[in-house]
Amino acid sequence: MDKIERRLALLRAARDVFAERGYHDAKIEDIVAVAQVAKGTFYLYFRDKRSVLEELVDSLFVRIGAAIVRIEIDQDVKPQLEHNVRAIVATFLDDPALTQLVLSYAVGLDREFMAKVGSFYDGARARVSEALAEGQRLGIVAEGDPTFQATFAIGALKEVLLEASQAKKPPELETIERELFRFFEKGLLRVPPSVATTVPHPVVLASPRLPKRTRKR
Repeated sequence: MDKIERRLALLRAARDVFAERGYHDAKIEDIVAVAQVAKGTFYLYFRDKRSVLEELVDSLFVRIGAAIVRIEIDQDVKPQLEHNVRAIVATFLDDPALTQLVLSYAVGLDREFMAKVGSFYDGARARVSEALAEGQRLGIVAEGDPTFQATFAIGALKEVLLEASQAKKPPELETIERELFRFFEKGLLRVPPSVATTVPHPVVLASPRLPKRTRKR
């Protein structure tokens, strides 16, 4: 096993241990036992279990950002939004154990780490709100307070994904994607199917910037 594989094995083991035992009850001894490496090997890659969790969460945020495409309003909007819903759902539910940790806000963790996860949600809400406000200006998003609309959209997505990640027998991905998009389409969008709206500038629905990694003092 080379260094990259060993590091990945430790990350996967930590994810499973955190999900099974909870972050506070998990011990480094548990992680190395699952990864089948010596305890000293752990410290060659990570300074403590908190740094492992930070890397797991950061990697999830990066994958989400990479999965979301730029929404071009001068093209057919509906399939682009459908793609983003599919991409977000698939990214989260590809790793249910990590999804549970992130979407439950990792309750009980230290304040700095909770602030890190909260910052991600704040950034997502701000960017979605900006995009919805621009969509209202262009007439493709329903009237209303865009900040509240963003909160509703993110809240619905979060609860559906958290429930699916915890379910013993979750719904099919296609069902989750279809129903989420139907909810957003009926509640927020005002774009007829297969009709492109031509405007001079595109609206960008992008992922928020990742908060800087905090260091435990």
